[in-house]
Amino acid sequence: MKKTAFTLAETLIVMGVIGVVAALTLPNLNSSTNNKEKVAKLQKVYSNLQDAFGRAEAVYGPYEEWFVNDGNDNNKRTKRAFERMIEFMKYSKVCTVSDNCKLKFNAGASEGDTRNYSIILADGSTLGFNYGGQDIYIDIDGINKGANKPGIDVFQVGIRPDNNNGQYILTYGFRDSIKENSYCCQNNSGEYTAWILVNGNMDYLKTSDGKTCPDGQKLQFGVKTSCK
Repeated sequence: MKKTAFTLAETLIVMGVIGVVAALTLPNLNSSTNNKEKVAKLQKVYSNLQDAFGRAEAVYGPYEEWFVNDGNDNNKRTKRAFERMIEFMKYSKVCTVSDNCKLKFNAGASEGDTRNYSIILADGSTLGFNYGGQDIYIDIDGINKGANKPGIDVFQVGIRPDNNNGQYILTYGFRDSIKENSYCCQNNSGEYTAWILVNGNMDYLKTSDGKTCPDGQKLQFGVKTSCK
């Protein structure tokens, strides 16, 4: 009987093809897995913030009444909101100027900006409070890791009046500007947050301009929620 087998050359060719395919697909798989982890982490931090806000209001009363003695002093208001919120959160460190871990709100912000109150959570995320606590920024991998860019690892939530009853709630970014059918996402940390929390993905990273998928269709809230 004649026995057949692959030659060494054939085996090497097959291994080469497998290697090329792996080189092309593994980075995408790793990126997809990493993005799913970021989505889950942001959802968890947001849930923890909501819980902390609810607990703080249960103890100290409605948010709008926290600042009756602070007038228009934004620094006092931010500090008060910060202290009352973190009382109900698990964190490893309150950042100071010398720690070099305070979250910067823009490229020109200094570590000594007194409006900037930051903590490092137990999971390594950094939270930064500003503008009377109404703006809360989340760097999900900490300021010393990652890209430190909106939509990649920096996101924004905020304490805003509810349109239905005027009471303050913790919500994602600029909720009032994000309407049904509106497009994602124009380099706005609040819009990125909304997209992730509403749609559960970071598919805007697959686009050329924050909204146009490879197939030419545009990401829209409530319409096209994925580039699949």
